[in-house]
Amino acid sequence: MMPIGPLMVEHRLIERMLENVRSRVAEMEATQSTDMVYLRAVVDFIRTYADRCHHGKEEDILFRELLAKEPDPAIATTTRDLISEHAWARDIVGRLVQAMDVYAEGRHEALADITGSLHRLLDFYPVHIRKEDKEYFKPAMAYFTPEEQAVMLTEFHEFDRALIHEHYRRVVERLEIWGQGVQTEAEDTQAGL
Repeated sequence: MMPIGPLMVEHRLIERMLENVRSRVAEMEATQSTDMVYLRAVVDFIRTYADRCHHGKEEDILFRELLAKEPDPAIATTTRDLISEHAWARDIVGRLVQAMDVYAEGRHEALADITGSLHRLLDFYPVHIRKEDKEYFKPAMAYFTPEEQAVMLTEFHEFDRALIHEHYRRVVERLEIWGQGVQTEAEDTQAGL
């Protein structure tokens, strides 16, 4: 199996989540209300699975190894564009969390910012995923020997194994901080939690 196999499988789960979010955004707009527990689950999925797990493997392993091979300018440019797109998505999720904090304070006008951020993510991810699946992954793999691809797959598996420990270490740290005083998710984001 090529290293792009697990990345494409992850894309399918992200797409499933996006379809769920799409239907819930329509409900939010129709009812002019939202479910904060649901939104926190969405943020957790995007931050932990889509960003840290999926984008993490791309940025920390695939992109790093590919750029080290000094690929042709088109592939190198696309790689840097993908990194920028990941950063853009992180920014939108940060804005979503800020809007959620405002909404949780009882300022329901923030619902427009919540749904706006979700719409941006719903517009972004399908195009981003299509670019990686259809235009980028296979040409990128041409730069790696079968042995290098096997090493990369092993590194992907190690990355995934360490991720759960990293995630729950952060959960404990967040709970310890909350024990010292109430802290918003936006403050968690600024603190890197």
